[in-house]
Amino acid sequence: MIILGVDPGLTRCGVGVIEAGAYRRLSFIHVDVIRSSIDVSQDLRLLTIWEGLNAKMDEFVPDVVSIEQVFAQHNINTVLGTAQVAGLAMVAAAQRSIPVAVHTPSQVKLAVTGNGKADKLQVERMVARILNLNKLPDPPDAADALAQAITHALHPAGELQGGEREQHLTPAQRQWAEALKKQQQNKSRMHGRGM
Repeated sequence: MIILGVDPGLTRCGVGVIEAGAYRRLSFIHVDVIRSSIDVSQDLRLLTIWEGLNAKMDEFVPDVVSIEQVFAQHNINTVLGTAQVAGLAMVAAAQRSIPVAVHTPSQVKLAVTGNGKADKLQVERMVARILNLNKLPDPPDAADALAQAITHALHPAGELQGGEREQHLTPAQRQWAEALKKQQQNKSRMHGRGM
């Protein structure tokens, strides 16, 4: 399974590609950062990121795209740009009928390091170790994109979207995703009853 991880950002959008083989053996394929200039209007910046994401998906033809879930930050302009880029990645995947998974930053830290509150350097070191890289991925956006892909390989359910597109999952991953969906449905029912 080829997994393309996306660390969304308007200035730097990290893209990491790995292969998840038998026995959860993970192999490095590619890492890059799509950059947009702060000197142009936001629509042109988004166009640059869009074109870069499309090029990466066409080049690597992933089975799934794993995107970092965007959380509110103190800087509203930063979070808006980040959310817009995450949306572009989702649309680029949807155009190709590629399922999308969303993992939170703490899920990624926990999956990669075993500590949901790990710092950036710990994540970078573990990404390098897991993928047998000779050096740390640089810049950090690149490491975060690889960590996102690794997280999906190790914990594939995430917030999996895609319906019939889940055919790309292994039977175990599909079972895991279905169990997570049932769990989320049960929580929704409980909240609906005022519990």
